[in-house]
Amino acid sequence: MANTTRAGALSIHGTNPQYLVPTVIRQRVYDTLYWKEHCFALNSATVIDRAVELQAIGGTYANTRPTEFICLVLKLLQLQPEREIILEYLRAEEFKYLRALAAFYVRLTFDSLNAYEVLEPLLNDYRKLRYRAMDGSYSIITIDEFADQLLHGEMVCEIQLPRLTQRKVLEDTEGLLPRRSKLGRALGVAGAGEGSGDEGAGGSDDDDDRSARYMSRSPSASRSPSPASEPEPEYWTEEEEEEGGRGRDVKRRRKPVVEVEGGPAPGARYISRSPSPARSDGRYISRSPSPAGSDGRFVSRSPTRSPEVERFEVEHVEGDV
Repeated sequence: MANTTRAGALSIHGTNPQYLVPTVIRQRVYDTLYWKEHCFALNSATVIDRAVELQAIGGTYANTRPTEFICLVLKLLQLQPEREIILEYLRAEEFKYLRALAAFYVRLTFDSLNAYEVLEPLLNDYRKLRYRAMDGSYSIITIDEFADQLLHGEMVCEIQLPRLTQRKVLEDTEGLLPRRSKLGRALGVAGAGEGSGDEGAGGSDDDDDRSARYMSRSPSASRSPSPASEPEPEYWTEEEEEEGGRGRDVKRRRKPVVEVEGGPAPGARYISRSPSPARSDGRYISRSPSPAGSDGRFVSRSPTRSPEVERFEVEHVEGDV
């Protein structure tokens, strides 16, 4: 009966609370003298006396022997105290090992939301604890470091911790308040935002000056002088006008104008330099080597047919008809 969970205990994470401790470690705890002598017939009140007497925390040492800390953790899982009792353990700030014991129990049994709310205040406790490693040696660890391992570690004191939901998810779904660290409050993070806003308001003129002096290096930006600063050329090509209408950066070039006597005609946009001259009436004069007849029809100069042969064929065909 001494190794069984109390009657009426609720299952934790869908299993017997004692099963949160691995079977091998649990059986070794049952075989220790500390469990048989000092953990027998303990209750929620008398377990405090044993927790105050602790000298170190840890899992097992010498590869086989469990520490007194892990024995009391298993005893709490057997007793399954009420939530208010565990919170009173945490409020006893003068007993740091009792707080560490209660914090470990909270991490094993509480849900994710309550685990964050209960364990995060321990991050402001910097008192030192002894930690006993597996080889039996001792090291120093602080309470805030131990709490951080419980919140972010997967295995502490050789016990696999239950899975913990990410804090960001709880903030979005369960309404968990964002955490403000003690260092952030000491540095005045909340006031830094107001100060930065004042600086931003006072430094708007400097920002305008910097924006005015800024010159874009992107290929789409034009660095050529504005058209108002250079003389307007006599004409622009149609292609350049279309591209300019689309807002593209077009490097405008002036085409040479043929110099004639008296200068270019007023309003003329383009003077052709083609060797094909135009008639006085403005019609195009063909310079093709194929001459046209007097009636304006085209006369074929193919060597296979001549005008005489065509007339002969026409006369004979019409006579036959």
